[in-house]
Amino acid sequence: MNLAQLLARSARTFPERPAVMVGTRPLHTYAGLAARAARLAGFLRRNLRLEAGDRVAIYMSNCPEYLECLYGMLWAGLVAVPINAKLHPREASYILADAGARLACVSRDLADGLGACLAGEGPELPVLMPGDSLYIYAVSALAIPVQERAPDDLAWLFYTSGTTGKPKGVMLSHRNLLAMTSCFFMDVDPVAEEDVAVYAAPLSHGAGLYSFPYVLRACRHVIPESGRFEPDELIALAGRIGRLAMFAAPNMMKRLVAGVKHAGTDPSGFRTLIYGGGPMYAEDIIEALEVMGPRFVQIYGQGESPMTITALSRAVLADRSEPTWASRIASVGVAQSLVEVRIVDAEGRPLANGEVGEVVVRGETVMSGYWRLPEASAAVLRDGWLWTGDMGTMDSHGFVTLKDRSKDVIISGGSNIYPREVEELLLSHPAVREVSVVGRRDPEWGEVVVAFVVAESDATGLGADELDRYCLERISRFKRPKDYRFVDELPKNNYGKVLKTALRNLLDDAPAL
Repeated sequence: MNLAQLLARSARTFPERPAVMVGTRPLHTYAGLAARAARLAGFLRRNLRLEAGDRVAIYMSNCPEYLECLYGMLWAGLVAVPINAKLHPREASYILADAGARLACVSRDLADGLGACLAGEGPELPVLMPGDSLYIYAVSALAIPVQERAPDDLAWLFYTSGTTGKPKGVMLSHRNLLAMTSCFFMDVDPVAEEDVAVYAAPLSHGAGLYSFPYVLRACRHVIPESGRFEPDELIALAGRIGRLAMFAAPNMMKRLVAGVKHAGTDPSGFRTLIYGGGPMYAEDIIEALEVMGPRFVQIYGQGESPMTITALSRAVLADRSEPTWASRIASVGVAQSLVEVRIVDAEGRPLANGEVGEVVVRGETVMSGYWRLPEASAAVLRDGWLWTGDMGTMDSHGFVTLKDRSKDVIISGGSNIYPREVEELLLSHPAVREVSVVGRRDPEWGEVVVAFVVAESDATGLGADELDRYCLERISRFKRPKDYRFVDELPKNNYGKVLKTALRNLLDDAPAL
Protein backbone atom coordinates (compact mmCIF):
# COMPACT_ATOMS: atom_id res chain seq x y z
CA MET A 1 0.00 0.00 0.00
CA ASN A 2 1.25 3.45 -0.94
CA LEU A 3 1.26 5.88 2.00
CA ALA A 4 -0.26 8.51 -0.29
CA GLN A 5 -3.50 6.49 -0.11
CA LEU A 6 -3.98 8.05 3.34
CA LEU A 7 -4.36 11.46 1.69
CA ALA A 8 -6.45 10.10 -1.19
CA ARG A 9 -8.80 8.41 1.28
CA SER A 10 -9.33 11.53 3.38
CA ALA A 11 -9.86 13.65 0.26
CA ARG A 12 -12.58 11.30 -0.98
CA THR A 13 -14.35 11.11 2.36
CA PHE A 14 -13.90 14.68 3.58
CA PRO A 15 -13.20 16.77 0.45
CA GLU A 16 -14.25 20.12 1.93
CA ARG A 17 -12.56 19.72 5.28
CA PRO A 18 -9.70 22.23 5.79
CA ALA A 19 -6.33 20.54 5.34
CA VAL A 20 -3.54 23.14 5.27
CA MET A 21 -3.42 26.49 7.03
CA VAL A 22 -0.80 29.19 7.38
CA GLY A 23 -1.34 30.59 10.83
CA THR A 24 -5.10 30.99 11.11
CA ARG A 25 -5.56 31.37 7.35
CA PRO A 26 -7.02 28.34 5.51
CA LEU A 27 -5.07 27.51 2.36
CA HIS A 28 -6.21 24.12 1.02
CA THR A 29 -9.07 21.72 1.64
CA TYR A 30 -8.36 18.00 1.56
CA ALA A 31 -9.66 17.88 -2.00
CA GLY A 32 -7.35 20.76 -2.89
CA LEU A 33 -4.28 19.27 -1.21
CA ALA A 34 -4.86 15.88 -2.85
CA ALA A 35 -5.35 17.51 -6.25
CA ARG A 36 -2.09 19.43 -5.97
CA ALA A 37 -0.24 16.28 -4.89
CA ALA A 38 -1.77 14.30 -7.80
CA ARG A 39 -0.83 17.00 -10.32
CA LEU A 40 2.70 17.28 -8.96
CA ALA A 41 2.96 13.51 -9.18
CA GLY A 42 1.84 13.66 -12.81
CA PHE A 43 4.48 16.29 -13.56
CA LEU A 44 7.21 14.20 -11.93
CA ARG A 45 6.29 11.01 -13.80
CA ARG A 46 5.19 12.40 -17.20
CA ASN A 47 7.17 15.59 -17.66
CA LEU A 48 10.38 14.71 -15.82
CA ARG A 49 10.10 11.00 -16.64
CA LEU A 50 10.96 9.90 -13.13
CA GLU A 51 10.36 6.23 -12.44
CA ALA A 52 9.01 4.38 -9.42
CA GLY A 53 11.66 4.17 -6.73
CA ASP A 54 13.62 7.22 -7.91
CA ARG A 55 14.78 9.46 -5.08
CA VAL A 56 13.60 13.06 -4.81
CA ALA A 57 15.01 15.34 -2.13
CA ILE A 58 13.19 17.98 -0.08
CA TYR A 59 15.59 20.63 1.20
CA MET A 60 13.06 23.14 2.47
CA SER A 61 12.26 25.22 5.49
CA ASN A 62 8.81 24.61 6.95
CA CYS A 63 6.22 25.99 4.52
CA PRO A 64 2.82 24.82 3.21
CA GLU A 65 4.39 23.51 0.00
CA TYR A 66 6.39 21.01 2.04
CA LEU A 67 3.36 18.81 2.59
CA GLU A 68 2.26 18.84 -1.05
CA CYS A 69 5.82 18.02 -2.17
CA LEU A 70 6.10 15.13 0.28
CA TYR A 71 2.74 13.62 -0.62
CA GLY A 72 3.25 14.37 -4.32
CA MET A 73 6.45 12.32 -4.32
CA LEU A 74 4.79 9.43 -2.53
CA TRP A 75 1.72 9.70 -4.80
CA ALA A 76 4.06 9.28 -7.79
CA GLY A 77 5.65 6.15 -6.28
CA LEU A 78 8.93 7.96 -5.67
CA VAL A 79 11.16 7.94 -2.59
CA ALA A 80 11.21 11.08 -0.44
CA VAL A 81 14.64 12.20 0.81
CA PRO A 82 13.92 14.91 3.41
CA ILE A 83 17.03 16.94 4.28
CA ASN A 84 17.24 18.99 7.46
CA ALA A 85 17.03 22.68 6.50
CA LYS A 86 19.57 23.41 9.25
CA LEU A 87 22.27 21.47 7.41
CA HIS A 88 25.04 23.35 5.66
CA PRO A 89 24.54 23.31 1.85
CA ARG A 90 27.73 21.24 1.54
CA GLU A 91 26.20 18.60 3.78
CA ALA A 92 22.97 18.72 1.78
CA SER A 93 24.87 18.29 -1.49
CA TYR A 94 26.59 15.19 -0.09
CA ILE A 95 23.19 13.64 0.70
CA LEU A 96 21.88 14.49 -2.78
CA ALA A 97 24.84 12.71 -4.35
CA ASP A 98 24.78 9.71 -2.03
CA ALA A 99 21.04 9.17 -2.53
CA GLY A 100 21.35 9.54 -6.29
CA ALA A 101 18.58 12.14 -6.18
CA ARG A 102 16.95 12.86 -9.54
CA LEU A 103 15.36 16.12 -8.38
CA ALA A 104 15.46 18.50 -5.42
CA CYS A 105 12.58 20.56 -4.08
CA VAL A 106 14.27 23.57 -2.48
CA SER A 107 12.79 26.56 -0.67
CA ARG A 108 13.94 29.99 -1.86
CA ASP A 109 15.85 30.76 1.34
CA LEU A 110 18.13 27.75 0.78
CA ALA A 111 18.44 27.77 -2.99
CA ASP A 112 21.44 30.10 -3.43
CA GLY A 113 23.64 28.29 -0.92
CA LEU A 114 22.82 24.88 -2.36
CA GLY A 115 23.29 26.11 -5.92
CA ALA A 116 26.77 27.41 -5.10
CA CYS A 117 27.77 24.04 -3.61
CA LEU A 118 26.37 22.07 -6.56
CA ALA A 119 28.04 24.25 -9.20
CA GLY A 120 30.50 22.16 -11.18
CA GLU A 121 29.59 18.95 -9.30
CA GLY A 122 28.64 16.81 -12.28
CA PRO A 123 25.36 16.89 -14.24
CA GLU A 124 23.01 19.70 -13.32
CA LEU A 125 20.35 18.59 -10.84
CA PRO A 126 16.82 19.79 -11.66
CA VAL A 127 15.34 21.97 -8.91
CA LEU A 128 11.74 22.79 -8.09
CA MET A 129 11.30 25.92 -6.02
CA PRO A 130 7.90 26.87 -4.56
CA GLY A 131 6.77 30.15 -6.06
CA ASP A 132 8.72 29.94 -9.32
CA SER A 133 7.07 29.43 -12.70
CA LEU A 134 8.10 25.78 -13.05
CA TYR A 135 6.62 24.90 -9.67
CA ILE A 136 3.36 26.70 -10.50
CA TYR A 137 3.21 24.70 -13.72
CA ALA A 138 4.02 21.46 -11.86
CA VAL A 139 1.09 21.73 -9.45
CA SER A 140 -1.29 22.46 -12.34
CA ALA A 141 -0.14 19.58 -14.56
CA LEU A 142 -2.28 16.60 -15.51
CA ALA A 143 -3.02 14.51 -12.39
CA ILE A 144 -2.33 10.79 -12.12
CA PRO A 145 -3.79 8.18 -9.74
CA VAL A 146 -1.84 7.06 -6.69
CA GLN A 147 0.86 4.73 -7.99
CA GLU A 148 0.94 1.17 -6.70
CA ARG A 149 3.74 0.31 -4.28
CA ALA A 150 4.43 -2.91 -2.40
CA PRO A 151 4.51 -2.71 1.41
CA ASP A 152 8.27 -3.25 1.54
CA ASP A 153 9.10 -0.75 -1.20
CA LEU A 154 11.21 2.18 -0.10
CA ALA A 155 9.18 5.28 0.82
CA TRP A 156 11.42 7.56 2.90
CA LEU A 157 15.24 7.76 2.89
CA PHE A 158 16.21 9.45 6.13
CA TYR A 159 19.80 10.55 6.51
CA THR A 160 21.26 10.33 9.98
CA SER A 161 24.84 11.09 10.93
CA GLY A 162 26.99 8.16 12.00
CA THR A 163 30.08 7.46 14.02
CA THR A 164 32.12 7.49 10.82
CA GLY A 165 31.27 11.16 10.40
CA LYS A 166 29.35 10.54 7.13
CA PRO A 167 25.53 10.57 7.05
CA LYS A 168 23.88 7.22 6.40
CA GLY A 169 20.60 6.78 4.57
CA VAL A 170 18.05 4.89 6.68
CA MET A 171 15.72 2.94 4.39
CA LEU A 172 12.12 3.17 5.57
CA SER A 173 9.38 1.34 3.68
CA HIS A 174 5.69 2.02 3.33
CA ARG A 175 5.16 -0.86 5.77
CA ASN A 176 7.52 0.72 8.33
CA LEU A 177 5.72 4.04 8.24
CA LEU A 178 2.23 2.54 8.29
CA ALA A 179 3.27 0.56 11.38
CA MET A 180 4.63 3.77 12.91
CA THR A 181 1.27 5.44 12.22
CA SER A 182 -0.55 2.56 13.90
CA CYS A 183 1.72 2.84 16.95
CA PHE A 184 0.91 6.54 17.13
CA PHE A 185 -2.79 5.82 17.56
CA MET A 186 -2.19 3.01 20.07
CA ASP A 187 0.64 4.44 22.17
CA VAL A 188 0.87 8.21 21.67
CA ASP A 189 -2.49 9.80 20.91
CA PRO A 190 -5.76 8.46 19.44
CA VAL A 191 -6.38 11.72 17.46
CA ALA A 192 -9.82 13.15 16.78
CA GLU A 193 -10.85 14.95 13.61
CA GLU A 194 -11.02 18.23 15.55
CA ASP A 195 -7.33 18.06 16.45
CA VAL A 196 -4.85 20.36 14.74
CA ALA A 197 -1.25 19.44 13.92
CA VAL A 198 1.07 22.45 14.11
CA TYR A 199 4.54 22.22 12.57
CA ALA A 200 7.07 24.28 14.49
CA ALA A 201 9.80 21.61 14.48
CA PRO A 202 11.46 20.60 11.17
CA LEU A 203 9.18 18.68 8.82
CA SER A 204 12.23 16.75 7.62
CA HIS A 205 12.26 14.81 10.88
CA GLY A 206 9.72 13.64 13.45
CA ALA A 207 7.20 16.40 12.79
CA GLY A 208 6.91 15.33 9.16
CA LEU A 209 6.67 11.64 10.03
CA TYR A 210 3.84 12.47 12.38
CA SER A 211 1.86 14.12 9.58
CA PHE A 212 0.61 10.68 8.53
CA PRO A 213 -1.79 10.02 11.44
CA TYR A 214 -3.24 13.52 11.16
CA VAL A 215 -3.79 13.10 7.41
CA LEU A 216 -5.47 9.76 8.09
CA ARG A 217 -7.89 11.47 10.50
CA ALA A 218 -8.37 14.39 8.06
CA CYS A 219 -7.19 16.93 10.63
CA ARG A 220 -5.97 20.46 9.97
CA HIS A 221 -2.24 21.03 9.43
CA VAL A 222 -0.94 24.44 10.48
CA ILE A 223 2.33 26.01 9.38
CA PRO A 224 3.10 28.98 11.66
CA GLU A 225 3.42 32.29 9.83
CA SER A 226 7.05 32.43 10.96
CA GLY A 227 7.68 28.90 9.71
CA ARG A 228 9.58 28.07 12.88
CA PHE A 229 9.31 27.58 16.63
CA GLU A 230 8.23 30.82 18.32
CA PRO A 231 6.57 30.24 21.73
CA ASP A 232 4.51 33.45 21.68
CA GLU A 233 3.21 32.65 18.20
CA LEU A 234 2.23 29.13 19.25
CA ILE A 235 0.52 30.38 22.39
CA ALA A 236 -1.50 32.82 20.28
CA LEU A 237 -2.43 30.07 17.81
CA ALA A 238 -3.55 27.82 20.65
CA GLY A 239 -5.85 30.56 21.87
CA ARG A 240 -7.33 31.26 18.43
CA ILE A 241 -7.53 27.73 16.95
CA GLY A 242 -7.44 25.34 19.92
CA ARG A 243 -6.71 21.60 20.18
CA LEU A 244 -3.15 22.05 18.94
CA ALA A 245 -0.91 18.97 18.79
CA MET A 246 2.81 19.28 18.26
CA PHE A 247 5.99 17.24 18.20
CA ALA A 248 9.15 19.01 19.35
CA ALA A 249 12.48 18.58 21.08
CA PRO A 250 12.64 18.87 24.90
CA ASN A 251 14.31 22.29 24.78
CA MET A 252 11.42 23.62 22.67
CA MET A 253 8.92 22.26 25.17
CA LYS A 254 10.84 23.92 27.97
CA ARG A 255 10.69 27.28 26.18
CA LEU A 256 6.98 26.84 25.49
CA VAL A 257 6.27 26.07 29.15
CA ALA A 258 8.29 29.13 30.20
CA GLY A 259 6.28 31.27 27.77
CA VAL A 260 2.94 30.02 29.07
CA LYS A 261 4.08 30.51 32.65
CA HIS A 262 5.39 34.01 32.03
CA ALA A 263 2.25 35.12 30.22
CA GLY A 264 -0.11 33.42 32.66
CA THR A 265 -1.95 32.02 29.64
CA ASP A 266 -4.66 29.36 29.75
CA PRO A 267 -2.95 26.28 28.24
CA SER A 268 -6.20 24.56 27.28
CA GLY A 269 -5.68 25.42 23.60
CA PHE A 270 -2.89 22.83 23.53
CA ARG A 271 -4.20 19.28 23.39
CA THR A 272 -1.11 17.07 22.95
CA LEU A 273 2.57 17.98 23.28
CA ILE A 274 4.87 15.15 22.19
CA TYR A 275 8.56 15.39 22.95
CA GLY A 276 11.45 13.26 21.77
CA GLY A 277 15.04 13.44 20.61
CA GLY A 278 16.10 13.00 24.24
CA PRO A 279 14.29 12.76 27.57
CA MET A 280 13.32 15.87 29.48
CA TYR A 281 15.07 16.25 32.80
CA ALA A 282 12.77 15.25 35.66
CA GLU A 283 12.60 18.77 37.07
CA ASP A 284 11.61 20.12 33.66
CA ILE A 285 8.72 17.70 33.07
CA ILE A 286 7.47 18.27 36.63
CA GLU A 287 7.32 22.01 35.99
CA ALA A 288 5.71 21.41 32.59
CA LEU A 289 2.96 19.33 34.18
CA GLU A 290 2.41 21.94 36.89
CA VAL A 291 2.14 24.79 34.38
CA MET A 292 0.23 23.09 31.54
CA GLY A 293 -1.34 19.95 32.98
CA PRO A 294 -1.45 16.41 31.52
CA ARG A 295 -0.80 17.29 27.89
CA PHE A 296 2.63 15.69 27.46
CA VAL A 297 3.72 12.42 25.87
CA GLN A 298 7.31 11.25 25.42
CA ILE A 299 8.49 9.01 22.61
CA TYR A 300 11.88 7.37 22.14
CA GLY A 301 13.01 6.21 18.75
CA GLN A 302 15.74 6.52 16.16
CA GLY A 303 15.77 7.09 12.45
CA GLU A 304 16.32 3.34 12.21
CA SER A 305 13.03 2.68 14.05
CA PRO A 306 11.30 6.02 13.60
CA MET A 307 9.50 7.35 16.67
CA THR A 308 8.67 3.83 17.71
CA ILE A 309 10.83 2.19 20.35
CA THR A 310 9.09 3.27 23.57
CA ALA A 311 6.47 5.75 24.71
CA LEU A 312 5.72 7.42 28.04
CA SER A 313 2.01 8.20 28.07
CA ARG A 314 0.28 11.28 29.43
CA ALA A 315 -1.49 9.03 31.94
CA VAL A 316 1.80 7.76 33.38
CA LEU A 317 3.31 11.24 33.46
CA ALA A 318 0.29 12.60 35.30
CA ASP A 319 -0.16 9.78 37.85
CA ARG A 320 1.64 11.04 40.95
CA SER A 321 -0.11 8.44 43.08
CA GLU A 322 2.07 5.72 41.56
CA PRO A 323 4.85 4.89 44.10
CA THR A 324 7.48 4.72 41.33
CA TRP A 325 6.33 7.94 39.61
CA ALA A 326 9.62 9.75 40.19
CA SER A 327 11.60 7.05 38.39
CA ARG A 328 9.00 6.57 35.67
CA ILE A 329 9.01 10.21 34.57
CA ALA A 330 12.81 9.96 34.23
CA SER A 331 12.40 6.96 31.91
CA VAL A 332 11.50 6.84 28.24
CA GLY A 333 8.47 4.64 28.90
CA VAL A 334 7.56 1.15 27.75
CA ALA A 335 7.80 -0.67 24.41
CA GLN A 336 5.33 0.53 21.81
CA SER A 337 2.66 -1.92 20.73
CA LEU A 338 4.15 -3.23 17.49
CA VAL A 339 7.73 -3.72 18.68
CA GLU A 340 9.68 -5.80 21.18
CA VAL A 341 12.37 -4.15 23.29
CA ARG A 342 15.11 -5.85 25.30
CA ILE A 343 18.18 -4.88 27.27
CA VAL A 344 21.03 -7.20 26.29
CA ASP A 345 24.72 -7.81 26.93
CA ALA A 346 27.43 -7.68 24.26
CA GLU A 347 26.52 -11.19 23.08
CA GLY A 348 22.83 -10.37 22.78
CA ARG A 349 21.74 -12.22 25.92
CA PRO A 350 18.79 -10.59 27.75
CA LEU A 351 19.77 -9.00 31.06
CA ALA A 352 17.89 -9.06 34.34
CA ASN A 353 15.76 -6.11 35.42
CA GLY A 354 17.90 -3.19 36.51
CA GLU A 355 21.07 -4.34 34.75
CA VAL A 356 22.66 -1.91 32.29
CA GLY A 357 23.01 -3.13 28.70
CA GLU A 358 22.28 -2.11 25.14
CA VAL A 359 18.72 -1.36 24.04
CA VAL A 360 17.65 -3.55 21.12
CA VAL A 361 14.33 -3.52 19.26
CA ARG A 362 12.57 -5.55 16.60
CA GLY A 363 9.25 -5.21 14.84
CA GLU A 364 7.42 -3.86 11.81
CA THR A 365 8.88 -0.37 12.23
CA VAL A 366 12.57 -1.30 12.02
CA MET A 367 14.41 -0.24 8.86
CA SER A 368 15.54 -2.71 6.24
CA GLY A 369 19.07 -1.30 6.41
CA TYR A 370 21.29 1.60 5.43
CA TRP A 371 21.30 2.78 1.83
CA ARG A 372 24.10 1.02 -0.05
CA LEU A 373 25.98 0.19 3.17
CA PRO A 374 25.64 -3.58 3.69
CA GLU A 375 28.43 -3.80 6.28
CA ALA A 376 27.02 -0.95 8.40
CA SER A 377 23.57 -2.55 8.11
CA ALA A 378 24.87 -5.92 9.27
CA ALA A 379 26.57 -4.29 12.24
CA VAL A 380 23.29 -2.97 13.69
CA LEU A 381 20.76 -5.51 12.37
CA ARG A 382 21.47 -8.89 13.95
CA ASP A 383 19.06 -11.82 13.99
CA GLY A 384 16.13 -9.49 13.41
CA TRP A 385 17.08 -7.06 16.17
CA LEU A 386 18.19 -3.45 15.75
CA TRP A 387 21.07 -2.64 18.08
CA THR A 388 20.44 0.99 18.98
CA GLY A 389 23.81 1.86 20.51
CA ASP A 390 21.94 3.27 23.52
CA MET A 391 22.67 1.87 26.95
CA GLY A 392 19.87 1.52 29.47
CA THR A 393 17.96 -0.54 32.00
CA MET A 394 14.48 -1.98 32.16
CA ASP A 395 12.45 -2.37 35.35
CA SER A 396 9.99 -5.13 36.24
CA HIS A 397 7.12 -3.18 34.63
CA GLY A 398 8.93 -2.70 31.33
CA PHE A 399 9.96 0.93 31.78
CA VAL A 400 13.22 1.68 30.00
CA THR A 401 15.66 4.25 31.40
CA LEU A 402 18.55 5.39 29.21
CA LYS A 403 21.92 5.57 30.93
CA ASP A 404 24.42 6.48 28.25
CA ARG A 405 24.92 6.35 24.52
CA SER A 406 27.56 3.91 23.43
CA LYS A 407 28.09 5.90 20.23
CA ASP A 408 28.79 9.09 22.21
CA VAL A 409 26.12 10.95 20.28
CA ILE A 410 25.40 14.43 21.63
CA ILE A 411 21.74 15.46 21.55
CA SER A 412 21.46 19.23 21.40
CA GLY A 413 18.05 20.80 20.90
CA GLY A 414 16.70 17.47 19.66
CA SER A 415 19.36 17.18 16.93
CA ASN A 416 21.93 14.41 16.96
CA ILE A 417 25.54 15.55 16.79
CA TYR A 418 28.22 12.90 16.37
CA PRO A 419 31.57 13.89 17.93
CA ARG A 420 33.70 12.17 15.30
CA GLU A 421 32.22 14.35 12.54
CA VAL A 422 33.20 17.51 14.42
CA GLU A 423 36.56 16.04 15.42
CA GLU A 424 37.46 15.18 11.85
CA LEU A 425 36.65 18.70 10.72
CA LEU A 426 38.71 20.35 13.45
CA LEU A 427 41.62 18.00 12.73
CA SER A 428 41.66 19.30 9.16
CA HIS A 429 42.72 22.72 10.52
CA PRO A 430 46.50 22.98 10.03
CA ALA A 431 47.07 24.30 13.56
CA VAL A 432 45.20 21.48 15.33
CA ARG A 433 47.16 18.37 16.33
CA GLU A 434 44.58 16.48 18.38
CA VAL A 435 40.97 17.03 19.34
CA SER A 436 38.25 15.23 21.25
CA VAL A 437 34.61 16.33 21.39
CA VAL A 438 32.17 15.62 24.24
CA GLY A 439 28.77 16.84 25.34
CA ARG A 440 28.10 19.01 28.37
CA ARG A 441 24.68 19.20 30.01
CA ASP A 442 22.91 22.46 29.27
CA PRO A 443 19.61 23.64 30.82
CA GLU A 444 18.33 25.12 27.53
CA TRP A 445 19.63 22.78 24.82
CA GLY A 446 19.93 19.52 26.75
CA GLU A 447 23.58 19.23 25.76
CA VAL A 448 26.11 21.46 24.03
CA VAL A 449 29.28 20.54 22.17
CA VAL A 450 32.66 21.06 23.86
CA ALA A 451 35.94 20.52 22.00
CA PHE A 452 39.20 19.75 23.78
CA VAL A 453 41.99 20.91 21.46
CA VAL A 454 45.73 20.22 21.38
CA ALA A 455 47.44 22.75 19.10
CA GLU A 456 50.46 22.06 16.93
CA SER A 457 53.69 23.04 18.67
CA ASP A 458 54.43 25.76 16.12
CA ALA A 459 50.90 27.17 16.07
CA THR A 460 50.57 30.79 17.10
CA GLY A 461 47.45 32.73 17.83
CA LEU A 462 45.08 29.78 17.61
CA GLY A 463 41.95 30.58 19.58
CA ALA A 464 38.27 29.86 19.88
CA ASP A 465 37.28 32.59 17.42
CA GLU A 466 39.46 31.11 14.67
CA LEU A 467 38.12 27.58 15.18
CA ASP A 468 34.55 28.83 15.40
CA ARG A 469 34.93 30.61 12.07
CA TYR A 470 36.50 27.50 10.57
CA CYS A 471 33.54 25.35 11.68
CA LEU A 472 30.88 27.82 10.54
CA GLU A 473 32.31 27.78 7.04
CA ARG A 474 32.12 23.99 6.79
CA ILE A 475 29.36 22.49 8.95
CA SER A 476 25.96 23.39 10.31
CA ARG A 477 25.84 26.03 13.00
CA PHE A 478 24.13 23.71 15.47
CA LYS A 479 27.00 21.19 15.24
CA ARG A 480 29.84 23.58 16.05
CA PRO A 481 31.37 23.56 19.54
CA LYS A 482 30.00 26.13 21.95
CA ASP A 483 33.15 25.88 24.06
CA TYR A 484 36.81 25.21 23.20
CA ARG A 485 39.22 23.96 25.85
CA PHE A 486 42.90 24.20 24.87
CA VAL A 487 44.99 21.53 26.61
CA ASP A 488 48.58 20.31 26.38
CA GLU A 489 47.51 16.69 25.89
CA LEU A 490 44.44 14.49 25.88
CA PRO A 491 44.01 11.82 28.58
CA LYS A 492 44.47 8.35 27.07
CA ASN A 493 44.54 4.74 28.18
CA ASN A 494 47.36 2.30 27.56
CA TYR A 495 46.08 1.61 24.06
CA GLY A 496 46.10 5.28 23.08
CA LYS A 497 42.33 5.68 23.20
CA VAL A 498 41.14 9.07 24.43
CA LEU A 499 39.34 8.83 27.77
CA LYS A 500 36.22 10.86 27.17
CA THR A 501 34.97 10.19 30.68
CA ALA A 502 38.04 12.00 32.00
CA LEU A 503 37.33 14.92 29.69
CA ARG A 504 33.74 15.16 30.91
CA ASN A 505 35.06 15.24 34.47
CA LEU A 506 37.32 18.15 33.50
CA LEU A 507 34.28 20.15 32.43
CA ASP A 508 33.32 20.52 36.09
CA ASP A 509 36.75 21.82 37.03
CA ALA A 510 38.05 24.03 34.23
CA PRO A 511 36.73 27.47 33.29
CA ALA A 512 35.28 27.97 29.82
CA LEU A 513 37.52 29.79 27.32
